[in-house]
Amino acid sequence: MNKLGLILLSIFLCLVAFYLLILKPEKFVDKDMYDAIMERGYLRIGINTNLKPFGFYDRDGNLVGYDVDLAKYIAEYILGTNKKIEFIPVTPSNRLLKASTGEVDMVIATLTITPQRQQLIEFSMPYDSARLGILVKKTSKITSISDLTKENVGVVWGTTAEKNMVNIAPNANVIGFKNYTEAYHALKNGTINAITSDDTILSRYVLEDDEVMILPKKYSREPYGIGFRRGRGSEKLKKTLDDAISDLIQKNVITRLHNKWLEKQE
Repeated sequence: MNKLGLILLSIFLCLVAFYLLILKPEKFVDKDMYDAIMERGYLRIGINTNLKPFGFYDRDGNLVGYDVDLAKYIAEYILGTNKKIEFIPVTPSNRLLKASTGEVDMVIATLTITPQRQQLIEFSMPYDSARLGILVKKTSKITSISDLTKENVGVVWGTTAEKNMVNIAPNANVIGFKNYTEAYHALKNGTINAITSDDTILSRYVLEDDEVMILPKKYSREPYGIGFRRGRGSEKLKKTLDDAISDLIQKNVITRLHNKWLEKQE
């Protein structure tokens, strides 16, 4: 499964690169993205809607979470109101494609900035970060990364954890899942023995389930950025997003969001 996952990821990246570099969709490249947003009057933002605490539906059916709040702050900065947003669901496996083709103006979905991804899409400056963590049952004998040899380890397709496992635990049996819910259920029923992902994502399971834990040691820093289409029309949008994030950091808004959603959830 490890090699299969890498093959599938390579095919996906090649298809996106072919689309951008060979087909050259001029209708996306030429038009200034920031000007298009201002003319339209609202933002189209890609959000993961099934990833608590970043983006999820509460009991009243409202879309809430860290990424949702951040999107509203960004909209307020750009448009002067946080009411003019069209949230478009994305997943770890399709968020790069949606950003690179211009289907959304931007993606705010725990998107780690990596050199490989920077070849496909543009990123804002980092606004927050995570560390690669390992989630196991409290009864597990796994206590460190070295214990993952020949163990079944779950990752979600399209995440940086998939690639990181090749480097930090090359002898683990990596099993891919479409989403974190599937991976979590596989951990609970014994199909896999651990899940690797951003500690910020895994922390929700520790808060909700006292039978699991994240191993104390963390690996590989994961800086989060807002992703959007590359091209000649993205410069003004990038500057605006960087200015907005700088403003939010300076005003401690990012710290408050981090504490609200990642540190103090019940």
